[in-house]
Amino acid sequence: MSPDLRVSFAGVEFANPIMTASGCCGYGEELAKVYPLSKLGALVTKSVTLKPRLGHPPPRTAETASGMLNAIGLANVGIDCFITDKIPFLEKQKTRVIVNVAGSSLNEYVEVCGRLSDIARVDMIELNISCPNVDEGGMEFGADPVMTEKLVAAVKKVFPRPVIAKLSPNVTSIATIAAAAEQGGADALAVINSLVGTAIDVETWRPRLTYNKGGLTGAAIKPVALAMVNAVHEKCRLPIIGIGGISNGSDAVEFFLCGATAVQVGTALFIEPDVPVRMLGELKAYLKRKKLSSIGELTGKVRKY
Repeated sequence: MSPDLRVSFAGVEFANPIMTASGCCGYGEELAKVYPLSKLGALVTKSVTLKPRLGHPPPRTAETASGMLNAIGLANVGIDCFITDKIPFLEKQKTRVIVNVAGSSLNEYVEVCGRLSDIARVDMIELNISCPNVDEGGMEFGADPVMTEKLVAAVKKVFPRPVIAKLSPNVTSIATIAAAAEQGGADALAVINSLVGTAIDVETWRPRLTYNKGGLTGAAIKPVALAMVNAVHEKCRLPIIGIGGISNGSDAVEFFLCGATAVQVGTALFIEPDVPVRMLGELKAYLKRKKLSSIGELTGKVRKY
């Protein structure tokens, strides 16, 4: 019998545990030209904000050792265009749709999520809480447990389906922030967002990004992400979506063992857009070799010394 790759969390069933990471495949249209999106457990859109954003001027990506830096600046079409131009495409896709939402104030998050609440095709919302709150002097929502709990609670009042809090690793204690999101009513957690980093051009003496710093992603951050998934799993009861440097089935298994129920693939998509399809085959082969029938038999089962 073939292993069962289905996973369920927050009351929603997914065909498999492989998702795209926000910002790495736009709204899915380009990716759908490579393979049917039904191969994915879920498509996670790039961040959507209240108003359209052009983002930072180029260069806004830079390759680093075993990873990449990006400072896109949340470039997106805005909620109005997203609903009119992107939702019709997403409605035709046979996969779960998770919309990543960002904002610079609590009211912006609430307004965008309220608009999305009427769209049944949006199965879940993923809150990008690594955004600076202009009402709090630029502090990131996800850097303060009080702000995290307040934001999640406010969104839960206007969006009736599951809400995922995407946690920043750039904090003193990610488990404390996770607990605050849980207290606010989050249904699941995405762990982790990108680390902060920079790179310098030694010929020009300038940063390689116009924003001077950016988010570090890719294989370089996997050990950090695994440790943080495990830390959150030990402190919270919520299901976890693992993110950070995943490019093959073995990477995914590491995240499952540390406590994740599902995983998101991001930077690897730029190198191999159909990497999720390959990963599904690798996961099935692994489960079969280990004589396991489902992903659930792996979640949180890391054996510690």
